[in-house]
Amino acid sequence: MRVISGTARGLKLKAPEGMNTRPTTDRIKESLFNIIAPDLYDICFADLFAGSGAIGIEALSRGARKAYFSDTSRESIGVINDNLSRARLGDRAAVMCCDCIRALERIRANGEKIDIAFLDPPYNKGLAVTVLESIVRLDLLADDGYIIVEQAAQEAAINVAGLKTTRVKDYKTTKMTYLCKEI
Repeated sequence: MRVISGTARGLKLKAPEGMNTRPTTDRIKESLFNIIAPDLYDICFADLFAGSGAIGIEALSRGARKAYFSDTSRESIGVINDNLSRARLGDRAAVMCCDCIRALERIRANGEKIDIAFLDPPYNKGLAVTVLESIVRLDLLADDGYIIVEQAAQEAAINVAGLKTTRVKDYKTTKMTYLCKEI
C-alpha cells in the first residue's frame, strides 16, 4: 500500500495488523483517484471507517485542504497518525477515535461542510445507510459535494432519502457507489 501521487508520492503506508481491516487495493484506489482527482484541490475530505487512512492521506497528498479521519479501532488510529506523520500531512488532518456518527457530529460542530466523503464500512452490515442518513440529517455535504461508498459487489443498491446515485463503478468483488445531494 502506497501513496500514488502528490506531495507524499511513493510513501509506503502501514496498515493495521490482522483481519479487522480490509485496505482498498492500490488498483481500485488508483482508479478512484483518477475519477476524483479534478475535485480534490482545496476541499474538505472525510475518510470514514478509515482503517489505515490511505484514502484520506491520498486526498491530502493531492491537494485537499483538510481531511477528517474516523475509526473505532485504537490500533487503526495509531496507524493513521503514524502514516500522517511520515507523510508530513498531520497539520491538515483531524483524527477521531469514535464511530462515524459521532465523528460527523464533531465535523458539524466545527462548522465544516464535507466536499467529498469516502466510506469503507465492513461489508454486508448495512452501516453505510446509517452513516449516509446522518450526513443528510446533519446537512454536512457541500452543495456540489459527493460521497463515495465502497461495498461488496453483491450488496444491494443504496437508497437514502436526500441523496441520489450518480455512478456505480464495478471492480469484480467490490463496487464504488457515488452519491450527491438530491436537488
